[in-house]
Amino acid sequence: MPRSSPQSGRSTAAAALIGVAVMAAVDEIVFHQLLGWHHFYDRSTPAVGLLSDGLLHTAELLALVAGFVMWADLRRRRALSPGHAWAGLLLGLGGFQLFDGLVDHKVLRVHQIRYGVELLPYDLAWNAAGAVLLLIGAGLALRARRAPGPKDTEG
Repeated sequence: MPRSSPQSGRSTAAAALIGVAVMAAVDEIVFHQLLGWHHFYDRSTPAVGLLSDGLLHTAELLALVAGFVMWADLRRRRALSPGHAWAGLLLGLGGFQLFDGLVDHKVLRVHQIRYGVELLPYDLAWNAAGAVLLLIGAGLALRARRAPGPKDTEG
């Protein structure tokens, strides 16, 4: 198959979707299941909390499959831009974590990181880790955009 021009936008989007799904899986597996610190929705009964975890897990798996289908299509057409894909992965990881920490925890208050403890250190660590991942992803995106190479077909 002939090589297509790299598609930076699709490469970033596919990997970002994978990043969001991976970070959702880490949150679900580690904090919801292994540590049992919270459910996705803690403002109701334990049964509703468990159901909300199952729905989050379903969404995360669908996002992971969709992201890998997009990624595989780019690889098949030889249009994957590796620099943009790495940027997208880290943007997805950090974006999910920061969204969860700020919107889910603080704005919507659907759950907290942990209950029965002083939240400030947990919130700071959670949001700082998300911000660091997001900043690294943004730096990689800038570097990939400035890198010399074949011109992008997406504009």
